[in-house]
Amino acid sequence: MKRRKFIISAACAAPGLTLFPPDLSGMRTERQPGKLEKRPLGKTGEMLSVIGFGGIVVMNSTPAEAAADAERAINAGVNYFDVAPSYGNAEIRLGPALEPWRKGVFLACKTGMRTRDEARKELEQSLIHLRTDHFDLYQHHAVTTMEDVEKIFAPGGAHETFLKAREEGMVRFLGFSAHSVEAAVAMMERYDFDTILFPFNHTAWYAGNFGPQVMARAQEKGMGILALKAMARGPWKEGADRSAHPKCWYEPVSEPDDILMGLRFTLSHPVTAAIPPGDENLFRKALSLSERIKPLNSEELESIREMALRGTPLFSA
Repeated sequence: MKRRKFIISAACAAPGLTLFPPDLSGMRTERQPGKLEKRPLGKTGEMLSVIGFGGIVVMNSTPAEAAADAERAINAGVNYFDVAPSYGNAEIRLGPALEPWRKGVFLACKTGMRTRDEARKELEQSLIHLRTDHFDLYQHHAVTTMEDVEKIFAPGGAHETFLKAREEGMVRFLGFSAHSVEAAVAMMERYDFDTILFPFNHTAWYAGNFGPQVMARAQEKGMGILALKAMARGPWKEGADRSAHPKCWYEPVSEPDDILMGLRFTLSHPVTAAIPPGDENLFRKALSLSERIKPLNSEELESIREMALRGTPLFSA
């Protein structure tokens, strides 16, 4: 068996219960009174707020609403903002809203384009929309299949644009987001990325064995680990009323205790930051609960594990 295939197979087979609770004592943190805790982003030297701002929050907002959302986040201590062209008009709304604060924030963007020329075109358009001359982090977006991986790294693939853009100062750090264990592990084996953005969720972790393998490999490589779906309950049930959360393609948790539980599980790991769902009200709730985010104890962990095993995971390995 080829080495890369062996690594992927071994990672996918890794047990899901052996990496928790981890030791966070080596993770340096910073906190100012009334502000969000900040954690280091891998080996980049950057310190990011433990709650990130997902650009979907401002999708379909008015310019005034987007500006107010951005300012509210900044005032709470959020310095990590993440957006993508696939989020409707989010880039167009977030650019002007962030313009007054741009020098003090860490701005991440993504592209789902898999070829060099398409990725370059989208990168340049995103820079215009976001009213900036560079991104702090640029990511291959939603890498899910091995076909995605092969296209990205093929001659004329999107990764050529990433490397060139970094040489030109258009981007500072390189990363990717992924929605499968196989693709995430393969991406990490193909290139030494600075960051990974991945769904780290308690139900997927225990009931789907989805996440432990990826986190272990990312830690080994010293990557900055960013989290999606900490506040996911699971797939929408057939016939469910989605009107309260129209921007969420999955069912989110919405009660304060459930939100806090999800965030605490994810951030009890060596994760730099978690991005709440792209729902304005849920984002505000996450901010309001941030003072209560602390590592889980063994009793809480067992309770979460038992509950998670009764749930339906949004992702499975």
